[in-house]
Amino acid sequence: MTTPTTTPNSQNELHVVLGGGQIGDRLTNLLAASGKHVRSVQRSARSESNPRITRVSGDITDHAFAEQAIAGASVVYDTMNPQYHQWPELLLPIARGALHGAQRAGAKLVALDCLYMYGRPSGSMREDSPRNPCSKKGALRVELEQLRMEYHRRGDVAVAIGRASDFFGANLANAVFSPRFFKRLLAGQAVEVLGDSELLHSYSYAEDVAQAMATLGAHDVSFGRVWHMPTPPAETTRALCERFARELERPLKIRTAPQFVWNLGGLFVPFMREVAEMNYQWQVPYVIDDRLFRETFGASHTPIEQAARETAEWARQRFARNRLAAHRNQVAARSNVRA
Repeated sequence: MTTPTTTPNSQNELHVVLGGGQIGDRLTNLLAASGKHVRSVQRSARSESNPRITRVSGDITDHAFAEQAIAGASVVYDTMNPQYHQWPELLLPIARGALHGAQRAGAKLVALDCLYMYGRPSGSMREDSPRNPCSKKGALRVELEQLRMEYHRRGDVAVAIGRASDFFGANLANAVFSPRFFKRLLAGQAVEVLGDSELLHSYSYAEDVAQAMATLGAHDVSFGRVWHMPTPPAETTRALCERFARELERPLKIRTAPQFVWNLGGLFVPFMREVAEMNYQWQVPYVIDDRLFRETFGASHTPIEQAARETAEWARQRFARNRLAAHRNQVAARSNVRA
């Protein structure tokens, strides 16, 4: 992703990233690589060797902890996203914790968001598209936007919201193009997709999403509005699968799970029940309009050919190592049996 040349923030400023998942870790590393001091806040912290990154753990819904975790920050990035089945319980409380901490610190807040509040689209989705949710999770996202923007309107916290479509990229456990997808593709097995693979669908490259969050945090014009982050032009899910198959030099076989399978599985597995509710996204063209971001910041997405190549190279390296380790274990086991 390319971004405009800007006057950098003071390298002494503290940037706080809330959440260490699919975007949070990328954003933390990106900010640190640009020379900023970063505090990563997660429920469970891990060790860190980069001197520019400090990791702390705790529950952001505890407002006393939120104040401590965000103290001293100039910009806060809220990338937190609980498991689907926990949204009714946690989605708004964690957002309130982030807003409370940012308000006490006098920090600006950049929030990562999705597209669920628009519901079933009848055309490309723009920042001013009607909020017309057709799912429980979409209705919660409408409440979340209202909560954040109310803080901004009151002057409590300067808030910018960045929205992306479904992610693709390296090591995304909760995505259509997950490690499971690439393991099956590399093994010559049928890959699993949701809905109609022949419909146009926007997929956002995770590296671009992290870069776009950093861009929003660096510009005063970002705050007080919603932005659709740079995303490659929509193509069919099959077309993106074909790109990965070509890069990995594997034949492509696609399998789509019928809706009734998700409905049946949802009787027993909360995650499957929640995913089934969102299948409408793959039953119609699902296209994001990112022109406002590109025209305002002079930024663009990573070319789709490059993004697919980088993602496939990650999969090749990761699962080639796994296969080599498995082969070595098998050889060792046979040697032990002979001994």
